[in-house]
Amino acid sequence: MTANPEERTMPRLLLTPEEAAQVLGIGRTKVYELMLDRTLESVKIGASRRVPSEALVEFVASLRAPTP
Repeated sequence: MTANPEERTMPRLLLTPEEAAQVLGIGRTKVYELMLDRTLESVKIGASRRVPSEALVEFVASLRAPTP
C-alpha cells in the first residue's frame, strides 16, 4: 500500500513576502518594511527574498513578549 503523496510532503520552509503577508494577515508592503529594518528575518536566494517559516513564529512571539 502506498502512502498518499500529500502525507509525504514536507511543509514549506521558505515563503515569498506575499505568502508571509497572507499568513500574518498584513500587507505585502509592511512585510517588506519589516524585512528592511530586520524585524522580520529573511534570506536572499539569488535576486529573491524569502521568509523562513520559523521567522514568522518568532516575529509573532516577539509581539507577544512583555515590554520592560
